[in-house]
Amino acid sequence: MLKIKKLTVHYGPLPALKEVSLQIERGEAVSLIGPNRAGKTTLLLTLSGILETTEGRIYFEEEDITNLTPHRIVTRGLMHIPQGRHIFPTLSVLDNLRLGAYTKRKERDRMEGALEEVFLLFPKLGERKSQRAGTLSGGEQQMLAIGRALMGRPKLLMLDEPSLGLAPRFIEEIFSRLKQMNQKGLTLFIVEQEIHSALSISHRGYLLRNGRLIKEGPASVILESEEVRDLVTL
Repeated sequence: MLKIKKLTVHYGPLPALKEVSLQIERGEAVSLIGPNRAGKTTLLLTLSGILETTEGRIYFEEEDITNLTPHRIVTRGLMHIPQGRHIFPTLSVLDNLRLGAYTKRKERDRMEGALEEVFLLFPKLGERKSQRAGTLSGGEQQMLAIGRALMGRPKLLMLDEPSLGLAPRFIEEIFSRLKQMNQKGLTLFIVEQEIHSALSISHRGYLLRNGRLIKEGPASVILESEEVRDLVTL
């Protein structure tokens, strides 16, 4: 579904990613882990069209999407939930969700069906649909960010640190829901500092350090690798 070939990205003169190559198959859950400032968020921003590549190509469903604008990438079904959630705090939960379906706004029946699915996945959002989003707890706001993305019917969902700032009970619930989404067929690409949580629901993993991929393989193998043990003790 997604293939990246020798991707290099710079911030000014400094390389943030260096010849990164990876691929994600349809229906997989794949995790990208690594220390802070390894380039993980940079990779997601580049896949989303927010940052431009210096070299290399990005293919989504065999179409070259390198340096397409963000709105053109979203309409193809590649969606990104950024670090920090970025909900609209003064709008209601329901309005936040409806904004997520903007690209499907002409398909009213599908939009209502997506809304029902989100409320089934996250019942708390249904209970609070009239509440202002900024008054939700951190965990509920993360549910809202995920629900908003699901309203656009993504083919591949990218999540940047979905556990950031959450209490342990919410982290467990969020990853449980992500696993459920993947089991229903949604392809996931997860960037995460909670290494065990992410790899436990993933098929495969990649380890990024200093802008380069240094290890890849089945999630269970990555989890037990010396490089990950070193990362956990940093």
